[in-house]
Order: sequence, then C-alpha cells, then structure tokens
Amino acid sequence: MVRPSAAVYRRRRVVLLGGLILLLAAIGVGVWLVIAQPWAQGADQPTSSPTTSASGTPSSTPSSDAESPSPDPTAPATPTIVACTAKDVEVAAVTDAETYAAGVLPKLSISLTNKSATDCTMDVGSTTQTFTVMSGSDVWWRSTDCQENPSSMIVTLKAGATVTSKDPVTWDRTRSSVETCAQENRQRAPGGGASYHVEVAIGGFTGLTTKQILLY
Repeated sequence: MVRPSAAVYRRRRVVLLGGLILLLAAIGVGVWLVIAQPWAQGADQPTSSPTTSASGTPSSTPSSDAESPSPDPTAPATPTIVACTAKDVEVAAVTDAETYAAGVLPKLSISLTNKSATDCTMDVGSTTQTFTVMSGSDVWWRSTDCQENPSSMIVTLKAGATVTSKDPVTWDRTRSSVETCAQENRQRAPGGGASYHVEVAIGGFTGLTTKQILLY
C-alpha cells in the first residue's frame, strides 16, 4: 500500500480544520438565537393599543348605573285643587261684640269653613266681600257702597278648616248709599238698644244666617 505523501496530509488537515471552524461557527449562531429570542417579546403583545379619550386617559364602557333614571310611571300625580262650591263652604258673619255702647263702632268680619273632605280654592279678596247691616228689611249700610281700591286674593281652604278674615270692616253707624260717600253728616243709626242684623257674602257665597247686634 502506498502511503500518501506529506503534501496530501497537509491538505487533509486544512480541509478538516476549515470544516471544524465552520461547524463551530454554526453552533455558536444557533446558541445565540436560542438564548436571545428577539421576537418573543413582541409576539405576545396585542396588535392594537388601548383607545384613549380626548384627555389622553383610557376610555371605559359606561355602566348602566351611570345612566339617568327614567320617570317612574307608577308615581302618583299631584292632585289638582279645584274651586270651592256652595256645598263645600259655610259662610258666617263675625262681630267683635254683640252689644255696643254709644259711640262704639262695630267691627265686622267673615268666617269661612270648608266642610268638604278635600282642599279647595276661592277668591277672598275685598272685591268679593259684602257686609250688609239691616234693621228688619231696611238696609242701613252696605260695605260696597263707598268701597275704595278693592282687590282679589286667591287662597286654598284646607279640608275641614275654619278661617276668619284678618282685617275687620268697621261700620260707622250711619246710613250709606253711593250718593252720600262724600258727605260727612250722613243719617246716624238709632241706638238705645236698637237691633240690627249683619249679613255677609264672599266669593259668590252668602251666609245662611245673619248675626244680631244691639246699639246703645
């Protein structure tokens, strides 16, 4: 068997050495890829970013609790207060006394009672008030004959309540008429125990009875 020459051995060593170097280089690259894995971090991230609001903060879906409550269809409606009727209201004359000494002027008021079970409204202003003083069938004085600046006042009368006018009307113990409003010396009502009756009306309702007073 012929032994290879020294030159052949040298070429074989060069080839083997070159192959070894290439092998080691390939192994090194593979190890770096396994250790570094440069794609792994980005692969698991979402492909889109969170939606942000105009202020730059992440927006969230509003919950149902944040919605405005809708009106309750079962809630009871506020009842409407209606105008008083004649059957609802009892009207009565009120005086500050029953007997008046000479020179003392009677002060007259009106009492209202709501006899119904519900509240009602009516005009109790001076525009709707009338006081009449009579001696038998003879009308001596009427508050509307010389009334000045009458006014209206709508109020609510509570069910079952009784109210009395706050500011009484004064009878000057004279005979009135629209023709004598400017006269200072009108006919004076007789005293000495004379009997007079006071009738009142208000809001279109007239008292069912009169109030008797005696003048001295």
